[in-house]
Amino acid sequence: MNGTAIWAIYTYEMARMWRTLGQSVVSPVLSTSLYFVVFGAAIGRQMGEIDGVSYGAFLVPGLVMLSLLTQSVSNAAFGIYFPKFTGTIYELLSAPVSTFEILCGYVGAAATKSLILGTIILATATLFVDLQVAHPFWMLFFLVLTATTFSLLGFIIGIWAEGFEQLQIVPLLVITPLVFLGGSFYSIEMLPEFWQRVTLFNPVLYLVSGFRWSFYEISDVNPMISIAAIIVFLSICITIVWWIFKTGYRLKS
Repeated sequence: MNGTAIWAIYTYEMARMWRTLGQSVVSPVLSTSLYFVVFGAAIGRQMGEIDGVSYGAFLVPGLVMLSLLTQSVSNAAFGIYFPKFTGTIYELLSAPVSTFEILCGYVGAAATKSLILGTIILATATLFVDLQVAHPFWMLFFLVLTATTFSLLGFIIGIWAEGFEQLQIVPLLVITPLVFLGGSFYSIEMLPEFWQRVTLFNPVLYLVSGFRWSFYEISDVNPMISIAAIIVFLSICITIVWWIFKTGYRLKS
């Protein structure tokens, strides 16, 4: 394995994060803090508890997952799209670097950025609510697996996109609505029966539910089903990436 190539891609992508610290870290943390203030402190007093957990604490896993998903997709999509836009992708494809090594560099950096952001948001949440983690190992498991999976999805979007508009359309029109409707701010038991069944088709529900279970041991679906759903989604993303590099789809003219 060409560890030098992986490290070069990884450090280049991580350096971009420090150059745009305000956009990459400060802005998402500030936005999430506003959610804590508005929903957790203001509205939360009227909501009471959900399954024995205060509404402010109930929000934390959903808000962390919201930032994790959107940032994983955005970071990985822009990371691979930019060399396509400038034409330097051909230098990368002609270099003695394998598909796996390219993937490790870009996806690893995007996932690392998201995990750093998720950790900062969790630390920020302790300023607003009494945060408890019942299963730290499973919490890290859900964080790492979700960040990796959605970074792979972002990598696919970055290769598919032919312009900056397409680069942003999937996160804005698909990922964010799925997160908002996936139980981030409520338990699906609060919905009418029909909408509960509809929500079960939302894949983000399984991520949020499993992640919330690792904190409070409460969930809308069985945690094992959540883990299985993430692994299936990860497998689909890996298969698509493998096909892209095998066929050169939107990489080679």
